[in-house]
Amino acid sequence: MASAEHANWAEQLRSERALLVKADVDIEEGWRRLRGQQDLLDWLQRAGHDTVQAERLVGLLKQTLIEWERHRTLIVQRVAYLEERVTSH
Repeated sequence: MASAEHANWAEQLRSERALLVKADVDIEEGWRRLRGQQDLLDWLQRAGHDTVQAERLVGLLKQTLIEWERHRTLIVQRVAYLEERVTSH
């Protein structure tokens, strides 16, 4: 029974580590998109264009990234928990 339980913990750990890698990639890409959108917003403002929608998009991108980073923190916590379970069994 302990062997099956250990295998289950180990599989969950592998899965969470893969999710962590994906979260890191997604967050980095999100920051890249946000920087691009901020650059575009700055250009639009300098050119005298209406920027209401661009400003909203920048705000939404920032909020999304905050949530993604919170989710990443939960994944990190889950990985730490699973690492403890795997090493203790």
